[in-house]
Amino acid sequence: MNINPRLRRIGDRLVGPGQAVYVIGEIGINHNGDLRTALALIDQARAAGMDAVKFQKRTPEVCTPRDQWDVERDTPWGRMTYIDYRHRVEFGAAEYRQIDDYCREVGIDWFASPWDTDSVEFLAEFNPPAYKVASACLTDDLLLRTLRATGQTVILSTGMSTPEQIRHAVEVLGSSGTVLLHATSTYPAPPEQLNLRMIDTLQIEYPNVPIGYSGHEVGLQSTLCAVALGACMVERHITLDRSMWGSDQAASVEPEGMRRLVRDIRVVESALGDGVKQVYPGELSAMRKLRRVAGVVADLEAGRAGTGRVA
Repeated sequence: MNINPRLRRIGDRLVGPGQAVYVIGEIGINHNGDLRTALALIDQARAAGMDAVKFQKRTPEVCTPRDQWDVERDTPWGRMTYIDYRHRVEFGAAEYRQIDDYCREVGIDWFASPWDTDSVEFLAEFNPPAYKVASACLTDDLLLRTLRATGQTVILSTGMSTPEQIRHAVEVLGSSGTVLLHATSTYPAPPEQLNLRMIDTLQIEYPNVPIGYSGHEVGLQSTLCAVALGACMVERHITLDRSMWGSDQAASVEPEGMRRLVRDIRVVESALGDGVKQVYPGELSAMRKLRRVAGVVADLEAGRAGTGRVA
């Protein structure tokens, strides 16, 4: 089956122009290394109507600068070195097997952002329907080439990146299997730094690449605006409680916000329409009362008035 070159497949879904917005709940490491919290977040994302949840996968010794390994910090589990902390919040194979089983059971996609090539190999064992490139990894050509070789859809966030860096990353990944997400990598990002018109800029520069939005702001309004501007994929960090430990919690959406977000995205999608002007049946009674040229109303009711078709 031939797929429109502007569309991408993620599991059973097509993503791109003309398709329902694909909504991702970014769990990241907001689970704080606790599997029960991760499963509870999956439940909340599923209940809200999200299409997928996403995690982050790192090899701590590869992704943590060597000079930071022995730096001690206070954590909810006591004072520990930074490398021990990175291991404490990292899920291994046993946890991901349970996550994989549970997502299949409840019917929601899951995938992750690998931060190194060993993590790509680790995730490949679960055959995820897509991979995500974190904004911090956009300039890692080896990682991009490794992800391209999987043959799966690759979602690329573009925070903290120049237009030239984005262009190079798309060249390395290849445009045919890529989704681009506009993002600002401030946590949380103030409204004046969101620059949502970049969605239109990316759509113009990459006409055959689906464009979405990864938001790190507080509140939902700007994410809904991104959908109105044409974002076909939306990603927001999710949490059970924004007061929980972790650097991403403050910019995350709590369960009630998840439900409102998905509900309002679907309303915005419906309200956008197809751009073809028409007179709706509900307008006819108002026309009969308010229009002074009665013949036009009669023609419309008979479906004979030129381009002003009755829907």
